[in-house]
Amino acid sequence: MSGAIPGPDGRLRCPWGLSAEEYVAYHDTEWGRAVHGDDALYERLCLEAFQSGLSWITILRRREGFRKAFADFRIAKVAEFTDADKERLLGDAGIIRNRLKIEATIANAQALATWSPGELDALIWSYAPDPATRPAPRTLSEVPAVTDESTALSKALKKRGLRFIGPTTAYALMQACGLVDDHLVDCVARGGA
Repeated sequence: MSGAIPGPDGRLRCPWGLSAEEYVAYHDTEWGRAVHGDDALYERLCLEAFQSGLSWITILRRREGFRKAFADFRIAKVAEFTDADKERLLGDAGIIRNRLKIEATIANAQALATWSPGELDALIWSYAPDPATRPAPRTLSEVPAVTDESTALSKALKKRGLRFIGPTTAYALMQACGLVDDHLVDCVARGGA
């Protein structure tokens, strides 16, 4: 796999960050930046679960539809969803209409609604590895799909009743939410720049 490549502005970026127009802003301003707050992390957790088996661009292009369909991913609101809401969601062309993923999104909100405020944030961030122990990747082939930390995070979330969060999905969450910085060493967005 290649290293960072120049974008239209001449600045070096991770190759995937230039593979679709929508990716540039996401790559430069969002992916790998620290995300805190239970609802914000719940949204990312849900979107990563919906992405399973699909490309991220599919989810990114429907993110506003997901937000509208799932009450802006407010845990307390989604926890109140009924069977009628499930049927509504299965008919919503603005999202991925996968019954298992929809049911997991609602079930996860119901589980999280019983947690204390800040508990999801604290749990997820407790699995952030020490950045000093992680050298910056030079190429995409050096970026892992799963780590010991993502495996442990997945197990901890499952033990607490959350669904559809395997080690690969947990690692994608860690990347997207800034627990790890997997921007390539020469990438303009490395280190939140």
